Amino acid sequence: MREYLLTLCITAAVTYLLTGPVRKFAIVAGAMPEIRARDVHREPTPRLGGIAMFFGLCAGLLVADHLTNLSQVFETSNEPRALLSGAAVIWLIGVLDDKFELGALIKLGGQMVAAGVMILQGLTILWLPIPGVGTVSVTPWQGNLLTVALVVITINAVNFVDGLDGLAAGMVCIAAAAFFLYTYRIWYGYGAEAAAPATLFSAVLMGMCLGFLPHNMHPARIFMGDSGSMLIGLVLAASAVSVTGQLDVEALNVDLGGSRETTHAMLPVFIPLLMPLTIIAIPAADLILAIVRRTWRGQSPFAADRGHLHHRLLEIGHSHSRAVLIMYFWSALIAFGALAYSVNSASMWIVLGVVFLSAIGLLLLLLPRFTPRAPRWMEHFVPPRYRRRGSVAALSPEASTPAATADQHDLAGAEERAPVVAGVAGANGATAIGPRSRLADRRKAGTR
Repeated sequence: MREYLLTLCITAAVTYLLTGPVRKFAIVAGAMPEIRARDVHREPTPRLGGIAMFFGLCAGLLVADHLTNLSQVFETSNEPRALLSGAAVIWLIGVLDDKFELGALIKLGGQMVAAGVMILQGLTILWLPIPGVGTVSVTPWQGNLLTVALVVITINAVNFVDGLDGLAAGMVCIAAAAFFLYTYRIWYGYGAEAAAPATLFSAVLMGMCLGFLPHNMHPARIFMGDSGSMLIGLVLAASAVSVTGQLDVEALNVDLGGSRETTHAMLPVFIPLLMPLTIIAIPAADLILAIVRRTWRGQSPFAADRGHLHHRLLEIGHSHSRAVLIMYFWSALIAFGALAYSVNSASMWIVLGVVFLSAIGLLLLLLPRFTPRAPRWMEHFVPPRYRRRGSVAALSPEASTPAATADQHDLAGAEERAPVVAGVAGANGATAIGPRSRLADRRKAGTR
């Protein structure tokens, strides 16, 4: 465990330290597109954050190759090299897209090429564990098609949820944490060596996301762009392919002493097939709904819009930060709920806990405008948004004067106008250093 934690920390540190210089490079390179109609942010922000994440991936794998226990993964398996090769391909496609806005079909082709590169080096599905049947061997063509499909679906699912500050990185980090605990339990607890590469991939993926999140939380100073979202989607898919297609569940069933009499008794053994589906449940649901919504309207499935789940949360009244936290909550509930069920499927407390937490999540969805108010004796010590309106006016009498009120309306109107274009002073990323303005410049902000 210590070597995995060291690999995670090195990956996070390299990603975190490189994100600042990468931000400056993105500004110089002009990777700051103008605000689009579907965008939530109001100021041009540099992209190309995937560059730092890719070098963090390289650093993590390099460190793991020189550690005593983890080096055996590189000696007995070619999967880490396959992952690095596929990641390099998808990362280059993403960097080009962040700079030159590639077409959807070109990116789809690049995703298939990246999956093909990993397949050629042995990272593919060899068999499928099916409850009630057992281990089903698949032909090379079937395994390759399933691998390409899983990689493409996962990459696009992660790319689709990358619409709010910190959303994609946080959700993938939560999924990687649940997947790491599951694969580590199989590898260390039951001696399944085939789960070691997936455990390493999950640890590195957590480090990439944790290192990038401080720069990407709202308000974000840099976006990961397609170079980052497609990269972490590929690493997540590689972890799922590794543990699903390479793990011999028949041998694992013998080690566990599991009964093959009923499907219920076999379910924890065959959780490798279900776990990859649970970790991308929310992104995959968003992907499916987007495809159905767009084709129903007669649009291309790749046509961008503002109908994603995170956009819906904003529309019903949730703030930016609250919408992100709600998405975090549901991702953690599904991923860790499946993890807990794999440990002890016979416990009714796990089911009751998931039901109770689901009820809390639904309650949060139904209270989008709820803002806790502090007691009157604490109003001098909390931010103004937690004070009562009368108290705010009493604490700042000048705010109630007509001149101050008019000025506030002017500032609010300027803030609600259309976003500024790249290069305007005060925009996120308009300058590599220096403070960022909290309000747009009224003299230079345009309207549409």
